[in-house]
Amino acid sequence: MLVKIRKPWDLPDNQVTDESTYWNRRKVLKSLGLTGTASLIGGCGLSVGGDPFGSLEDFDNPYASRFPYPRNEDFQVPERPLTDPFDATTYNNFYEFTRSKDSVHLLVGNFQIAPWQIEFAGLCNNPGVINLEDLLDQMDDITEERIYRFRCVERWAMTVPWTGFPLAALIALADPMAGANFVQMVSENRPDEMPNVDADANLPWPYFEGLTMEEAMNPLSMMVTGIYGQALPRQNGAPLRLIVPWKYGYKNIKSVIRIVFTEDQPPTFWNTIEPAEYSFLSNVDPDTPHPRWSQAEEWLLPGREPIPTMKYNGYGEFVADLYE
Repeated sequence: MLVKIRKPWDLPDNQVTDESTYWNRRKVLKSLGLTGTASLIGGCGLSVGGDPFGSLEDFDNPYASRFPYPRNEDFQVPERPLTDPFDATTYNNFYEFTRSKDSVHLLVGNFQIAPWQIEFAGLCNNPGVINLEDLLDQMDDITEERIYRFRCVERWAMTVPWTGFPLAALIALADPMAGANFVQMVSENRPDEMPNVDADANLPWPYFEGLTMEEAMNPLSMMVTGIYGQALPRQNGAPLRLIVPWKYGYKNIKSVIRIVFTEDQPPTFWNTIEPAEYSFLSNVDPDTPHPRWSQAEEWLLPGREPIPTMKYNGYGEFVADLYE
């Protein structure tokens, strides 16, 4: 029996927000003073639900007291303005909750992000679990903010200040064996808190992604715990997510709970579903089109300004030698 797996773009009509409606809604909220960097920096201007990110959710983040951390000025994006915090926290792909990008933030309130553990498994000398609070204590001295470009395979793009620590430091705790050539990461999977897991039961949950060991150890690769100087919201992958800024967004796995070290290339979520469209490497490349659209141009949020796509998302000096 042939089972057809719905693709990311096959949305039911009742889950699709008309694009003009979305941006008109954002303009209305902004006119009411419910978005923007001013409310974030001022610390007293609250948006709907009392969340300074404008995520329209009302909940406390158990990691909030750890922030902010110092910014590393070596990682800047001078040619672009920072994306408005409202847009970066209310326009997300997180299919465990919904396929509708502008609705994720409305559905994450029941997702419990504390206590949290990360498991090390596979070819490593220190298998087992570590509590996130203990991990964050160990990484406190090397946690910092970096401004990165962020590029979705769907062609929309942002410029975001992420807070976190090098993935290499996390890998060092696991102490990989000599034969560990790849790193696979796995997301949390709780259908009772993530409503679309059961709704999209034909997808191979939990979400899983992978990198070569060389990619994982690259200084750009970052485990992220915060955004815009505050703790990471649930819709952005709290409490711990990956950022590899030279790759398309779906490689940047959210809400990580398991890290597995393997000798052979591990499977990845979208590559398993549609290998012709989602390669294991998935580096941003204007010269390699997606099967259904060109990647030569991207749309910078919030106004969707069209700009040329840069190879490796502009990070070639850091990563091009990985692929020569």
